[in-house]
Amino acid sequence: MKAEIHPRYQQAHVVCGSCHTTFTVGSTRSELRVDVCSNCHPFYTGKQTIVDTAGQVERFQKRLERSSRI
Repeated sequence: MKAEIHPRYQQAHVVCGSCHTTFTVGSTRSELRVDVCSNCHPFYTGKQTIVDTAGQVERFQKRLERSSRI
């Protein structure tokens, strides 16, 4: 194997863009920025927020109600 061809593995500080949480992981970079982390992702927190775009949620719920009546 050739010497000095692999990147240096170091501790990296990760910063979440949504909740501004910071934690440390191992990486070849010194700093990482992520959009969503496990502290604010709905899958891990169990809190789901629905972003309504032009009433799509209401239209879906109406269709769901109509189909359950049949």
